[in-house]
Amino acid sequence: MKWRSLEESAGGTETRSLAEIFAERKELIAKYVPAEIQAIHERAIVEVRDSGIVGRALRSGDKIPDFELADQSGTPHRATELLRQGKLVICFFRGRWCPFCVGQSEAMNAVYPQIQALGALLVGVSPQTAHQSYLMADQHHLRFPLLSDTENKVARQFGLAYRVPEYQQEIYQRAFVNLPFANGDSSWELPIPATYVVDQDSTILYAAANPDYTERPEPNEILQIVSANDC
Repeated sequence: MKWRSLEESAGGTETRSLAEIFAERKELIAKYVPAEIQAIHERAIVEVRDSGIVGRALRSGDKIPDFELADQSGTPHRATELLRQGKLVICFFRGRWCPFCVGQSEAMNAVYPQIQALGALLVGVSPQTAHQSYLMADQHHLRFPLLSDTENKVARQFGLAYRVPEYQQEIYQRAFVNLPFANGDSSWELPIPATYVVDQDSTILYAAANPDYTERPEPNEILQIVSANDC
């Protein structure tokens, strides 16, 4: 199945909400992915949610840890240095192989100029290698840094990391989703998708962490949080 980019879906200009874009992708999955495979992914989502991971994740009012990660070009980015420049939007995502991660990244890319105009910054964080992030940024024309979180070390500090269950690993392998190759390690760990807006004193102003990777906050919601107070 070929996942269309937002530009392909809308002839160059995307005006639909992220929920509408995801609804289209869910329809394609329902149409082309066997029901038994869909059931396995749904089972995994439920099990991750039932593990209590959301309750362990950092939430509004918490302070984020300082961290330093390199982007797709090898340039290091330190959280404290970024926060000196303004508020920071952090999007944890699974990888370029996930159509919902791609959809969110493209949607956030569309509002990136508005985020910058508010004096804030945006970074994506995933366990994929810098090369995979380079390919993703190039393919989808992403203008913000994609940081490589090797072995999910930062995701673990945020309380977001989990191990893909073995029965789901088998499905991914059959679908040519080779996480050990994409991430450069054999742990089969991923972060649950999460979006944070962080104030300049490292305090989390907004947190949305969801084991259901088919659900993400709307970019306009993020813009409202960023613009709530002057950066």
